[in-house]
Amino acid sequence: MWQQQAFVIDAKFNAHRAQNHPNFRTLYIRRRNQLLRDYSRPDENGLRSQYLKLRTQLLQQRYNVDSISTSRSISARSSSRVSYISDTPENNYVLTWDSLYFASPPSDSSSNVIPTHQAEASRAIVGDNTIAENYAFVGVHHIFDQHRAAVTMLAFAHNDRSKLACASYDGTVSICNVTASPPIVENIFKEHKSAVTGFDWSESNDLLVSCSVDATLVLYDVSHKISLRTIPEPSNHSILSCLFHPMNNNLVVIGNNSGLVSVANVSTGIYVRGAATKVEGRILCLTFDASGRLLWAGNDKGVITSLICDRTGRINKGKRIVVAENCPITCLSWRAWISREARDPTLLVNCAANVVCLFRVSSQDGMLKLRKKFSTRHKNPSCMVRSTFCPIMSFRQGACVVTGSEDSCVYFLDIERESKPVVNKLQGHACPVLGVSFNYDESLLATSDQQGLVIIWSREKPSSKAIDAS
Repeated sequence: MWQQQAFVIDAKFNAHRAQNHPNFRTLYIRRRNQLLRDYSRPDENGLRSQYLKLRTQLLQQRYNVDSISTSRSISARSSSRVSYISDTPENNYVLTWDSLYFASPPSDSSSNVIPTHQAEASRAIVGDNTIAENYAFVGVHHIFDQHRAAVTMLAFAHNDRSKLACASYDGTVSICNVTASPPIVENIFKEHKSAVTGFDWSESNDLLVSCSVDATLVLYDVSHKISLRTIPEPSNHSILSCLFHPMNNNLVVIGNNSGLVSVANVSTGIYVRGAATKVEGRILCLTFDASGRLLWAGNDKGVITSLICDRTGRINKGKRIVVAENCPITCLSWRAWISREARDPTLLVNCAANVVCLFRVSSQDGMLKLRKKFSTRHKNPSCMVRSTFCPIMSFRQGACVVTGSEDSCVYFLDIERESKPVVNKLQGHACPVLGVSFNYDESLLATSDQQGLVIIWSREKPSSKAIDAS
C-alpha cells in the first residue's frame, strides 16, 4: 500500500531532520505513521505514486542525499507490497502488510537494525541518554483529589499533552487540564449510578465513552461537556470494559460480567445484530491492534481470548491463552513494536498472580507466546492494577513499560534486561496504585490509587514551592 511506502521514505530521511532535536524526530515519525495509517484511501489514478516520487525528490534535495549512495532502494511491486532491495541478493526480502507484524527480518546480521553500544546513530537520535536517565521522573507536577473512591483507570487524550480523563468507583468521570496554570478539573460527568469500570477516547478526542456496573454505556461530547447518549446493556449485566473500534469510532466494543463481548453503535444507540460472542468468565479488559482486526479480552479466570473483528463489528473467536488459572487479567495493552530491539507486535498483560507479562503476537488469529515475566506486587483480585507502554518508540538499547503495584509504588521496567529490570520507582501513593498513563510526548506521567488520588509526575526536579492540591 502507498501508505507503507510513504512511511518507509520518511523513516529513511528521518535521521537528517532537526539534528539538534532528537525528541522532535521521534515525535515526527510517530505522528507521520499515525496520519498515514488513518488516511486509508486507495491510490487514485496513480496520484499517490506521483506523490511518493515527488516527496522522495524533495527530501533528497532538502537534505542533499544522493539516492544512488543509499544502501537500499524502495520500489513498489504491487499496491499491497513493498520490496527492500539491498546490494547483495541474499539480503533481499519482501515486506507485505501482514508481514509488518509476523514476518521474520533478514537473517544476515549485517542488515540487522538492532542497536549496539557502537551504534552511534541510534544513540544520537535519543540524545545519548540511558533508559534510566530518560525515565527519571522525580518531580510532582500536581495532585488531583476530586474523586471519593478508587480511580481505577486514567488516560491522556490521543496526541495531547494536557487533557486527562479519570474514571472512578464513585460513579464519575472527570476531565482534567494538567498543563493549565494551575492545573484544573475542567468537568466531572455524573451520568452513571454506580462504579465506573472503564472508558476510552475517540481518535479525534472529541468523544469519550464510559461503562459502569450499572449496566450502561454513556457517550460524552468532551468539548461541550455534555452526555450525548446512554445505552443500556440488553441483558442488564454490568459492563466492565469498553473500547472504540480503532477504524470505526461509531462502534464500541464492550465486555460484561457474564462473559459476553458485544458491539454497540453509539451513533444509533443500538447493539449490532450478530456482533457478539460469549467467552468464559467476566471480561475485565479489552485491547485492539491498530488495524481493528484483532481484539483480545482478558477475564477474571486468568484467560486471554483473541477475537477476530471486521469493520461492521462482527466477531469470531480466535485463540484461548491461559496466563494463570483463576488469577484475574486486569489490563491488556497492544503495541506494534516497542523498540528496534523488540520489533514484534507485543501484548502487555497485568495478572493478579504477582506478575506483569509480555507476550509476542505470533499468528494472524491472535495467538500469544510468552516473551517475559516480571515480578510485581499484585495478588488481590479486586485491585485493577494497570500498566502501559512508554509511548515514544525507543532507539536505545532497551525499552520501558510502566506498571502500578499493590505496594503503593510505580515501577519502570526495562523489558530487555535479563536481571534487575527496575530502572525507576516512584513513591508518592499511600495505597495500591491502579492506573498509569503517559501524555504523548512523555513529559508527564499520571498515576492513580485506590483512595482516589491522582498524581501527575514530571521529569523536572521539584521546585521549592509547595505543591498545590486541586
